[in-house]
Amino acid sequence: MSFGLIKNLLAGVPPSWAAMIRLVIAAAVFLPFVRRVRIRTGALLFLIGMLQFGLMYLAYMRSFLFLHAHEVVLFTVLTPLYVAAIHDLLHRKFNGVNQLCALLAVFAAAMILWQGHTRISLAGFLLVQVSNLCFAFGQIAYRETFAKACDPPEERRVFFWLYLGGAAVLAPCACFELTQGTFTLSSMQVAVLVYLGVVASGAGFFLWNAGARRVSAGALAVMNNLKIPLGFLISLLVFGETVKIWTLLAGIVLFGAALVPVCRGSAAAADA
Repeated sequence: MSFGLIKNLLAGVPPSWAAMIRLVIAAAVFLPFVRRVRIRTGALLFLIGMLQFGLMYLAYMRSFLFLHAHEVVLFTVLTPLYVAAIHDLLHRKFNGVNQLCALLAVFAAAMILWQGHTRISLAGFLLVQVSNLCFAFGQIAYRETFAKACDPPEERRVFFWLYLGGAAVLAPCACFELTQGTFTLSSMQVAVLVYLGVVASGAGFFLWNAGARRVSAGALAVMNNLKIPLGFLISLLVFGETVKIWTLLAGIVLFGAALVPVCRGSAAAADA
């Protein structure tokens, strides 16, 4: 629900400041669980957070200044391709299954969202792609960090450092925005920021990265676009918006088709 909430209920709130606040809230959620870690591990997690959450939000939140919420969703469809490509480049091999599944996911999401738009903001499109690349690279870096660790720490004990890294990136931009003028928050906007910080960012990204470690790279790539049919279902069932049901169903079928070879490959690897 974040896309619609940001565009419609946080209008007028400085984007970098709003992003920093939600990451500060997310960090506060995990502060009670934090434990000391090795300096190298903590620094690496901090850097991953700077990229996956800080730079990602810096570009993502600003894209709403140029695009409608559904356009931001539309332009995230390329994330699976970035995830699959970064994973394959990192391991110096080409996995055709990963790329095919990612392409299917992109096609399915685009089919659900495309409404014949011909005029778009190039600046908005590029900002979303920067956001997609940062989020994709962060996911793969997180997977690799834990995969290579001899004695990986409990994730809930160290996730604070990722959110802290993200907030650190946004802090200078947030401070600059605050010098440009004053603004006031309504009680609804405060509630939205708390929801985004505790649920969407705090619990959401923690569960997402934890899941990213436990699936194949192909499954991870495909699941990056699952938010699109889910978003349409929420719009239909919760907000009462008009959705083309047949397009939605066709897209869900394509997502399922994309997941089949990935899940079969994961099962075969587990049996082996």
